[in-house]
Amino acid sequence: MSHPAIAISNLAFRWRPADAFCLELANVTVDAGKSLFLHGPSGSGKSTLLNLIGGVLLPARGSVSLLGQPLGELSASRRDAFRADHLGFIFQQFNLIPYLSGLDNVLLPCRFSARRAKRVSQPEVEARRLIGALDLDPALLGRPAAELSVGQQQRVAAARALIGQPEILIADEPTSALDAERQAAFVELLLSEAGRAGSAVVFVSHDLRLATHFDHSLALAA
Repeated sequence: MSHPAIAISNLAFRWRPADAFCLELANVTVDAGKSLFLHGPSGSGKSTLLNLIGGVLLPARGSVSLLGQPLGELSASRRDAFRADHLGFIFQQFNLIPYLSGLDNVLLPCRFSARRAKRVSQPEVEARRLIGALDLDPALLGRPAAELSVGQQQRVAAARALIGQPEILIADEPTSALDAERQAAFVELLLSEAGRAGSAVVFVSHDLRLATHFDHSLALAA
């Protein structure tokens, strides 16, 4: 029997043992190929939840399992390796390496994860395909990331997250610098590529207008 891409059970998190819990969730499941829209006010724990899903943080109570693997059972180094193999991240500030070309930024996951590199027979060809599918001129790929516009960097960051077909894609407010029309267009392109790879998607945004693009929605309260 196949496992959900993400399974959260009876989760509670606090920064220090003496603190009150700042995030509590009963049960959240995201199946393979499905998408979840996560929203809530500042301070509601959205970024904390993403870090728990990514195994950067561990809960004080409950569990987070990815692809049937409880993250709390892995050492820190094994969580790092698991994250590199199975998760793609799009950060709000994109976190591109500014002096590397757009192409080299896209290819980074294949250099950190042999598993993801093996999923594409020709990583550079796949990088160029993703860039084109995400509506960025492939001719721009040779430029350093620092010379690209915000919209261009956004697409490079998305291609980097998608390359190697990770089972789980996490996007932390990647459209916050775009206007409404460009936000919707980008989300459609992103979900199309994630669907092509069969990736589960967790997408964070303050803009509730985007929620209609996703299979499920989850609100966190402050």
